[in-house]
Amino acid sequence: MDYYAVIGHPIGHSKSPRIHALFAEQTGQALRYEAVLAPLDGFAGTVRDLVARGYRGFNVTVPFKGEAFVLADELTDRARRAGAVNTLKVEDDGRLLGENTDGVGLVTDLTRNLGIRLRDREVLVLGAGGAVRGVLAPLLAEGPAGLHIANRTGSRAEELARDFADLGPVTGGDLDSLRGRHSHLLINGTSAGLDDEVPPLPDDLLRPGVDCYDMMYGDRPTAFLRWAVAHGAARTADGLGMLVEQAAESFALWRGIRPRTAPVIRVLRPVQP
Repeated sequence: MDYYAVIGHPIGHSKSPRIHALFAEQTGQALRYEAVLAPLDGFAGTVRDLVARGYRGFNVTVPFKGEAFVLADELTDRARRAGAVNTLKVEDDGRLLGENTDGVGLVTDLTRNLGIRLRDREVLVLGAGGAVRGVLAPLLAEGPAGLHIANRTGSRAEELARDFADLGPVTGGDLDSLRGRHSHLLINGTSAGLDDEVPPLPDDLLRPGVDCYDMMYGDRPTAFLRWAVAHGAARTADGLGMLVEQAAESFALWRGIRPRTAPVIRVLRPVQP
């Protein structure tokens, strides 16, 4: 029996143990996966203790993705570009391989599960924090016609755009930079939803046919998705599919087999009232 865990603070809300239990059952893999609450000042010590006890890998959630990046002995290209690690694999020699599966999880959910084409489309992304940094490289790899990052503090969006300019046509600015912009897909990567709020967006931001995606998820539509419906979005989706897809990437890294995600998403998706 191999042991894995998701580490965070807080952690009680995590769906990861159920997701990986469903993956293990589906693929016939013998493993145990649990949620571990690490002290805010004790992430590295928690990881080292679990490795010493024989754990083979970890998912990492807030607020430890930056610390996991530093702790990893080796980084994948995706993790290096993201500047954060959400998956650690314990190699046979005990070294830690750091990966970031958030971006590929988002892109897989958009393109495969939702059928949203990114190539040659205009994409707008709200926010300039770690969540957005983690998904930019995979989004740009899909070949959009343009990707614009908008953030309350425009300088942070502009800095992100410069950091990823070598990967494709990406620009950044403050929320006023959204005025008059056309897009095919609007992605919310801000944390405003934690307070059930929406960034101050132009009322005419959504033109006919625009899809809206919130990287957050919940049992009810997020504030951003409610705003999107009220302003005429063609389709809306939350980040539950992204959560399951990034978990599947982690599972594949650890076990060498990628589980089917659609059945798991169906199990986890709450019935909307």
